[in-house]
Amino acid sequence: MELIDQHTKRIMEGCKERARDAGLEFGGDTLEYIVTNRDLVDLGPKNMIPTLYDYWVQDVEVIKERSRYELYPNNPYETVINTRPAISFYNDNNPDWLNVMIFYHVLGHIDFFRNNHLFAHTWHEDFEGQALSDKRYIAKLRSEKGRWVDYVIEFSRGIDNMVGLYSELSSLNRHETPILSRLDYYFDVFLQKEKKVRAGEYLKEIERYNQACRDFPDAPDPVFFAEVAASYPEFEALYSKFKDRRHSRPKDLMSYILENSPFLTKDQNRWMKPVVEIVRKTSLFFAPQIRTKTINEGWSSYWHEKLFLQDDRISGNEVGFARVNAFVTALPFVGLNPYAIGMRLFEHVEELGRGGKISYDFQKLLDANLRKKFSREDVSGGDWVFKVRENFSDFTFINTFVDQEFVDKHKLFVAGRRLNPRKKVWEYYIKSRKAEDYKQMLLDSLYHPPSIDIVEEETNDEHLYLSHRFEGKPLVKEFIANTMMGIEFLWGGPVKLETTELIMPAPEPTGLAAFYAAFATDPFPGSSREPSYRRVVYTMEDRKLSKVVL
Repeated sequence: MELIDQHTKRIMEGCKERARDAGLEFGGDTLEYIVTNRDLVDLGPKNMIPTLYDYWVQDVEVIKERSRYELYPNNPYETVINTRPAISFYNDNNPDWLNVMIFYHVLGHIDFFRNNHLFAHTWHEDFEGQALSDKRYIAKLRSEKGRWVDYVIEFSRGIDNMVGLYSELSSLNRHETPILSRLDYYFDVFLQKEKKVRAGEYLKEIERYNQACRDFPDAPDPVFFAEVAASYPEFEALYSKFKDRRHSRPKDLMSYILENSPFLTKDQNRWMKPVVEIVRKTSLFFAPQIRTKTINEGWSSYWHEKLFLQDDRISGNEVGFARVNAFVTALPFVGLNPYAIGMRLFEHVEELGRGGKISYDFQKLLDANLRKKFSREDVSGGDWVFKVRENFSDFTFINTFVDQEFVDKHKLFVAGRRLNPRKKVWEYYIKSRKAEDYKQMLLDSLYHPPSIDIVEEETNDEHLYLSHRFEGKPLVKEFIANTMMGIEFLWGGPVKLETTELIMPAPEPTGLAAFYAAFATDPFPGSSREPSYRRVVYTMEDRKLSKVVL
């Protein structure tokens, strides 16, 4: 790995000038390295971060990738690291004209990282430097604690897909809400939620406070709360706990374990906390990239094509560009290409914006002919692509802009697969050309980790109670046991997980059973032909998993 030479650097500075003139924002300094195919294979398992902490799974992945490369030699043309300054890697086999095209693509990525609001928590972070510091810290711990460091990393990585990205982003702009006063807490929370007093008793307390105001207009609270303390000795402790909880509301399961685990707070186990925190921070850093794969690659592909075609340095390499660009941005008949879908959606947004179609007047039209003829010359839509780049994720991007016009224009469809028993082959066929079906297929392919809540009312020092928010898909059963074992280790006690399971109908009888079932009044006694759901509670205690149906 080495820095690019001055000749290539000058070419890339020319690309920056053209990209700035087009409206991209990517800061001043960038670092570019030339790498070999071997470097790319070795860095892949570390998400192309050379300074990321070492972990045995990465070594296994490197061996696997080397074997794969020997059979199918193929590597990415470039990779960008979202750090300050931004770092990008280029394959040493690339000719100059290809590096120009790739550098436009890289500038699109850097612009996206610096302007999309899902990356707001990374805008001022030197992640490369922080990762190096974390790597050295973990190496030092490993020399002292041995394999236990890898156990903690493994157990932490088992739940690092549930880090609270949106909670983190929300905290950046959240204005601290004032904490309830003692008086408000007493009447709004303590009496109503903790004690659940009757209405008559609640009104008596209000009258008692009003009487204290009349008798002691300058300072009614001390007199009033003196009687409260006599009636409810636990009041002050509960109010103090309420205030502490408001200050330290956990952002996700990992942060809750870090703050509340009885096991990690023991003196002999405190060294584990920084390890869990490093895994959490690393996952948080990559979380927006997983949620913006389509829009990020689409944005970069949109600009590399737009800028490269206007660049006079393309002269003589048109065929090579066309071949590489088609390889990157071609729409496959079966399967998904985020580069292609994202790029064409941005072109669609530009077209909608230019015609004034991102407006209520257009959206309320239901007639296809009227929608096709709609045009508002008084609306300037040139900035819409930049607004979308700034504020959208994959979900909102696809959910908003995949419409019937887009599907029809690009002749998109949902492909189905069926077995042809006569030819004994699988056949692909056009299942649907409706925009809603195509959109749903795209949305189903997006990253969506499970949503796990901590039920604090059921949690104590003895056990941790978690609740899975069911969103139409059950948890993967084969992962439940090992994941809960890791949480049990980090918590230091039993862990309960409430979730929803899918109950599939019994298989249809065959053979003699089917013959007799045809004469039965109820052909499938005791069973339903429709899938149903049920809530269950898994308990992991002493590394043994049990389940109870609610």
